[in-house]
Amino acid sequence: MTDTLDPTIAARLTRDENGLVAAVIQQHDTGEVLMLGWMDDEALRRTLTGGRVVFWSRSRQEYWRKGDTSGHAQYVKSVQLDCDGDALLVRVDQVGAACHTGARTCFEAGGDLGATIGERA
Repeated sequence: MTDTLDPTIAARLTRDENGLVAAVIQQHDTGEVLMLGWMDDEALRRTLTGGRVVFWSRSRQEYWRKGDTSGHAQYVKSVQLDCDGDALLVRVDQVGAACHTGARTCFEAGGDLGATIGERA
């Protein structure tokens, strides 16, 4: 296992001012969007090589592997980069709740905002 992110992958990333890329986490078999997290090169390297999702915590300024304290692990099934290189889609097998509130998804916990539903003309 290498100690740095593959340079060909690193070159494709468009990072924010803090060196981070958004990572959308999706349940692999249902398509359910579970959460959004942030990864730097090291978190992405660990995710790609370790079989479990690792994030960079912006609030704690440290790496955290989802589920190490809660038991609600995310097992990697695939990782894709979007066309602009500024977002990752990580498909996982989620064990238990994805949200720190105990909800299945962070979007369930956040709730619906009541948007007007659009229709095709």
